[in-house]
Amino acid sequence: MSPVPSDAELAQSLDGDFESRHAKVNGIDLHYVVGGQGDPLLLLGGWPQTWWEFHKIMPALAERHQVIAVDLRGMGSSDKPESGYDKKTMALDILALVEFLGHEQLDVVGHDIGAFVAYSFAANHPETVRRLALLDVAHPTEDFYQVTALPRPGQVFVPWWFSFNQLRRLPEQLIAGRSRYLVDAIFDLLSDGGNAAITDFDREIYAHAYSTPEAIRASNGWYQAFAQDIEDEKAYAPLTPPILAVTGEMSDDMTRAVLSAKAVDAEVVKAEGAGHYLPEECPELIVEHLTKFFSK
Repeated sequence: MSPVPSDAELAQSLDGDFESRHAKVNGIDLHYVVGGQGDPLLLLGGWPQTWWEFHKIMPALAERHQVIAVDLRGMGSSDKPESGYDKKTMALDILALVEFLGHEQLDVVGHDIGAFVAYSFAANHPETVRRLALLDVAHPTEDFYQVTALPRPGQVFVPWWFSFNQLRRLPEQLIAGRSRYLVDAIFDLLSDGGNAAITDFDREIYAHAYSTPEAIRASNGWYQAFAQDIEDEKAYAPLTPPILAVTGEMSDDMTRAVLSAKAVDAEVVKAEGAGHYLPEECPELIVEHLTKFFSK
């Protein structure tokens, strides 16, 4: 099998003059890919992915925006420190990156773990967020404690990785060097389009990103911080930036519940028939919704 392309090669493969860059911010090195012209637009992705999860939508968004797709703390080519995986600290990483780039305010898109960070970013630094888009999920709340680990008869799935990623050392021992098995299992379970949406090439990129013990440990840290995230969220005031949430079939109810309780101005749109990986499963729809929302 051919070697996985570098971030620089992947960035150059996209229309829009994208470049792979690094910034020393908040005590760590963050990797990001930037391209396009216009008002700044920040993209924050999730597990088990990297900035590449936005590759289908970045060129179209770059026609109107300076698009900045970030590898979060612990992700891809960014640093993987021993701590700091609560979403409030990760939001500070993003704030420092925004300041490094010279922006006072910008639009933000978050998906999966990136949505949790984007929500925390808007809650803790609302003056920096002009508009916020959340893809499929919002933020951990106490409802997470009600998620069962045992499927009921006929239940399609349970998020078993919530529990698995709480374990110490065992995930690294099982997955290091064999991450493609995990990547395939997650995408086959949670995406509606299978290989048509997330190709073998994409899966190899993601498997490579989570192939080392350090990468596995760091990504587990996002999940091991959920208890702290839940406590932090209790103290957050209602979010004041305008919010658009685009949900798939599985997370619609929970996302609506969070935003109805904690958002001042939120619209929730369901992508009918879509799974969890919206930027790859229905990129044209996501571009349409984001373009309309950020043009206001």
